[in-house]
Amino acid sequence: MKTLRELIAEGVAGRRVLVRADLNVPLDGDRITDDGRVRASVPTIKALSDAGARVVVAAHLGRPKGEPDPAFSLAPVAARLGELLGAEVALAQDVVGESAKAVVGALSDGGVALLENIRFDARETAKVDAEREALAHDLAALADVFVSDGFGVVHRKQASVYDVAKKLPAYVGGLVEAELAVLRKLTDDLARPYVVVLGGAKVSDKLGVIANLLTKVDRLLIGGGMAYTFLKAQGHEVGGSLLQEDQLDQVKGFLTEAEKRGVELVLPVDVLAATGFAADAEHDVVATDAIPADRMGLDIGPASRELFASKLADAATVFWNGPMGVFEFEAFSGGTRAVAEALVKSEAFTVVGGGDSAAAVRALGLPEDGFSHISTGGGASLEFLEGKELPGIKVLES
Repeated sequence: MKTLRELIAEGVAGRRVLVRADLNVPLDGDRITDDGRVRASVPTIKALSDAGARVVVAAHLGRPKGEPDPAFSLAPVAARLGELLGAEVALAQDVVGESAKAVVGALSDGGVALLENIRFDARETAKVDAEREALAHDLAALADVFVSDGFGVVHRKQASVYDVAKKLPAYVGGLVEAELAVLRKLTDDLARPYVVVLGGAKVSDKLGVIANLLTKVDRLLIGGGMAYTFLKAQGHEVGGSLLQEDQLDQVKGFLTEAEKRGVELVLPVDVLAATGFAADAEHDVVATDAIPADRMGLDIGPASRELFASKLADAATVFWNGPMGVFEFEAFSGGTRAVAEALVKSEAFTVVGGGDSAAAVRALGLPEDGFSHISTGGGASLEFLEGKELPGIKVLES
């Protein structure tokens, strides 16, 4: 892959550089509640701007239905990006239409413009190659060079990620390059013991990565909503907790495979069992073999927090993806905090695998520099660790 450093060394002054960034941030109305991805995009954009490039940024926000929707406008992102860059970021009112052409045409050397939400154009995510390629053609008309710097989308075969890289000279951005270097340390150059902590809602979202990790890890810790399917597979009552009945056979297979391979698979030993899914729900600490039928587990309990911390204490490498409970509710954030704090204290190479885990670190006020790396792409990280080919990376290598 050709790198951002090589591009800047070649000279970019006056050239239009299309940067695919990942600016998919959570919003409360028009207020950004976690600007981590915007901050992560700044170094590449600033490097190009400082070198005199005319920077055209493409990104998505949320899941609009292939047409303009004010609720998903990138206007708040343009404002925040401008604050971080210390310069105005012009926002086009469309993706590749007359406004985009005018805004890009008005850029001076070092200027930065943001196209409106790329998913306002249905061709971005089209399954038909020709439709995506048509949008890629329109995007390429706005630029001279392409830089892929949205790690959170490189596992998607989409017009602004994959197809446009075949129509313009393509380079890997600094963020994507750094993410790949970290993930390769988790696959090619492991320091052991290697411990993986998985949480989040659904075990079905992580079937492939669990199957692959069982061939590589020394210890696998399972928390969050997905833990209840494992507990049910062991024959425990889980009450109204999140449960995927259709995954029980698969999970029983994981338990058997872990034992066969000598992988220590660690499950919670107690949970906070609540009367309902609410921030102020009444709850008690109960053992995982004694969850009442009329309660639901919303977090791992204090004994589980100590257990998980002890299983992380001697690790040399740790990958964590997925919260241990409903961390958005203060009463049920303790498990996620305990895992995060154990990683901060650890001397291991610690990677937070994006998504809700990264959001939790910031929401809980934990020091980001307490971790070796916080990824911007949960889905991309998991697919890489699953051993899948990432289209947005493959196209840069060809």
